[in-house]
Amino acid sequence: MGYPMAGHLKVKGGHEVTVYNRTTAKAEKWAAQFGGAYALTPAEAARDADFVFTCVGNDDDLRSVTTGPDGCLSSMKPGAILIDNTTASAEVARELEAAAEARGGFFVDAPVSGARPAPKTAC
Repeated sequence: MGYPMAGHLKVKGGHEVTVYNRTTAKAEKWAAQFGGAYALTPAEAARDADFVFTCVGNDDDLRSVTTGPDGCLSSMKPGAILIDNTTASAEVARELEAAAEARGGFFVDAPVSGARPAPKTAC
């Protein structure tokens, strides 16, 4: 779901977008299709961003890309906002809120659910 959502941010929203995907070929494909950039780690993708969106499969995946060794929280600037679109647990949402606040940032829990066609047409 994150692929088309990031595309909307770039094309319809006109934002500068850098994506990260655990499968580099998917990130490369997105960058070629939408004209954005891709990063090799979540930390690299989040550097200097005002807003960072995550959209992965489950709690463990979410922890990996946010608080892991190269997680996005490690490089987010003070005042940046982490917006999680993963349909994850309330427990991990509380963890991420505390982690973001400890680094001078903010956290928004904004899960997306539903069928795949919805993100392609939304926004």
